[in-house]
Amino acid sequence: MADAAALVAVPPQAQPQQRHPLSQIAASGTHRLLLKQWLKEEDLLARRVALREARLDGARKEIAFLYCAFFAFHAASVLLLFLSASVAPLTPSPSSACRRSWIPCLVSLLASLAMLWALRYKADTEAVLERVLAREQEDAALLGRCVAELKRKGLEFDLLKEVDALRRAKALRVEAKAGTDGPRRWPARDLPVFALFGAACGVLVLTRFLLCN
Repeated sequence: MADAAALVAVPPQAQPQQRHPLSQIAASGTHRLLLKQWLKEEDLLARRVALREARLDGARKEIAFLYCAFFAFHAASVLLLFLSASVAPLTPSPSSACRRSWIPCLVSLLASLAMLWALRYKADTEAVLERVLAREQEDAALLGRCVAELKRKGLEFDLLKEVDALRRAKALRVEAKAGTDGPRRWPARDLPVFALFGAACGVLVLTRFLLCN
């Protein structure tokens, strides 16, 4: 019996199967805590990005409204002046109306300056929101890649190496943006403001012409 038992082939021990990376993370307190923290930060960044996008859309709508208000105000004022000049009785000397022309000119100038200041302020707000939104989107993308790597590698995820790589990526991004900053120039968003200021000056000249001729 002993010889027969010795002749029986002993089956090789089954090799232990490698656990899933998520199971490895669940068994490791450090990796599990890091994953929870990164998931919370990822959710927070997603909410902040959505909030920034909503504020940016609101700022752009306000800018569009100010443009429409500017053109509507000057179109209405010029139309009223033209109608009043056309239906007014003909007088040999329009000096009285010409002397009072400073009143509509002053009103038009103050209204134009107020709307141009509001446009410039909203344009600056839009630029700041765009920069903040771009930075937070890049942070969310970097954090998402780290979370994906942690879920894929499990315990093979080197905490010190990967976190240091994340910090280096952020530092390189800041250096790249600083390197692209050239000499200060007039931003392109100021060109519409200058164009509207020229249009406002043209309206002043037209107002003076309608009232004095």
